[in-house]
Amino acid sequence: MISPRKRIWGWWFFDWASQPVNTLLLTFIFGPYFGEVARGYFMGTGMDEEAAKAAAQSYWAFGLFIASLVILVMAPILGAIADGTGRRLVWVWFFSAVYIVSSWALWYVAPGGEIGTLRWAMFFFGLAFLSMEFATVFTNALMPSLSGEDDMGKISGTGFAFGYLGGLIALFIMLLLFAEGDNGTTLIGLDPALGLDPEAREGTRAVGPFSAIWYLVFMVPFFLWVKEPKIAAGRVNLGDAMGSVADFIRGLRFRKSLAAYLGSSLFYRDALNGLYTFGGIYASNVLEWQVTQIGIFGIVGGATAVFTSWLAGKMDSNRGPKPVIVWSIVLLLIVCTAVVGMDREQIWGIALDPASSTPDIIFFICGALIGGAGGPLQASSRTMLLRHTTPDRATEAFGMFALSGKVASFLTPGLVAVATWFSQSARMGIAPVILLFLVALILLLWVNPKGERG
Repeated sequence: MISPRKRIWGWWFFDWASQPVNTLLLTFIFGPYFGEVARGYFMGTGMDEEAAKAAAQSYWAFGLFIASLVILVMAPILGAIADGTGRRLVWVWFFSAVYIVSSWALWYVAPGGEIGTLRWAMFFFGLAFLSMEFATVFTNALMPSLSGEDDMGKISGTGFAFGYLGGLIALFIMLLLFAEGDNGTTLIGLDPALGLDPEAREGTRAVGPFSAIWYLVFMVPFFLWVKEPKIAAGRVNLGDAMGSVADFIRGLRFRKSLAAYLGSSLFYRDALNGLYTFGGIYASNVLEWQVTQIGIFGIVGGATAVFTSWLAGKMDSNRGPKPVIVWSIVLLLIVCTAVVGMDREQIWGIALDPASSTPDIIFFICGALIGGAGGPLQASSRTMLLRHTTPDRATEAFGMFALSGKVASFLTPGLVAVATWFSQSARMGIAPVILLFLVALILLLWVNPKGERG
C-alpha cells in the first residue's frame, strides 16, 4: 500500500528529474553552447561578429518556433485522448523514453561543424523539449488525485521548489566537473571529468547524456509511487478526442474567467519562457560571458527560485494563486525593462565601465529576480488552472493550458527572430517579451480569483 505522502513525493520527483531540461539544456549550458557553435559557423560563412550573433539567435528562435508549433497542435488532442481512455501514466512513460534518447543525442553537437550540425542540434533539442512538455501535461493532470483542493497550492509550490533544487544541484555538478571555460578547465580549475577532451568541448557536450541519466535515475520514485486512480479504461478514438477539443474551445465563450486566464497565461508563460530561452544567449552575445559564468548566473536564479517557490506555495494556499501571479508578472516587467536597456557600456543611457564588474553584477541581480518571480509564477499557474476544471477533465484542461502557452510560444521565438534580424541587435531582439507581460497583466483583470468554484 502506497501512502498519500509517498505519492506526493513521487509526483514531486518528476519536477526534480525534469528540471535540467530548462536549467541545463534550454538556458544555462546547451543553449549558450549552441549559440557559440552557431556563431562560429555563421562567421565562417563571411558574416561579421554582430551579424553572426544575430543569425545564431534567429536560428535558435526558429527551431523553438517549429517545436512549439508541434506542441500547439498535439497537446490538447493528447490530453483529450488521455481523459477519454482514463490512461495518463502510459503517456508519461512514452515521452520519457523519447526525451532520454533525444537529450543523449545532443552529445554529437561538436564545435566547428557545418549546417548539418546545427540542424541535428535543433532537431534533437526540439524533440527533447516537446517530449518533456507533453510529459508535463499528463503529470500535472494527476495533481487532483494527490490531495484535497486546499493543499494544491502547497503541493504545487513545494514541487517547483524541489524541482529548482534538483536543477541547481545538476547545474553545480555540470559546472564543477564537466563544463569547460575558454581556458579548458571547469569552474574550480579541473579538467573535465572522465577524461573528456576540452578542445572538442566534450565536457560541455556531456550535458546531453548527463540530463538523460539524471532523468532516468530520478524518475524511479515517480514510477514506483505514483499510480493512477482505478477507473474503467476507454478506447483511443482520435475523432472523439478532436471533437472534445473543439467542444472545449467553443465552450470558452461561456467561461469568461477561464478564457481570460488561458489568454493571460498564453502571454505571460511564453514571455517567461522567452527569458529562459534567450537569457543565456543574451549573456553570451551581449555581455560576452563564458558558459561557466552563465552557469553561475543560473545558480543565483535557481537558488532564489527554490525559496520563493516554497514561500509562494504557502501564500497560494492561504490567499489564492492570483495575487502570486500578478506580483510575479510586475516584477518580471521591471527586470525585462532593465535587461533590454543594458549592455556592457550603459543601462538606459547611464554609462557603465565595460571593464568593470558592474554590468555583470546588475545582470546577476536580474537573474536572481527572474528566478524569484518565475518559480512562483509557474507554480501558481498550475493551481489557478485547477480552480477552473474538474479531476476527470484535468488532462484535457492541461492540454489546453499547454496549447495556450504555445499559441504565443511559437510567436515569441518568431517575434524575437524578426526583432533581432531587423535591429541586428541581440539585445533589442528580447524587447517583445515586455509587450507580452503587459498584455498578460491586463487580461488578468477578468480572471476570477476563485476560478469557476467561487
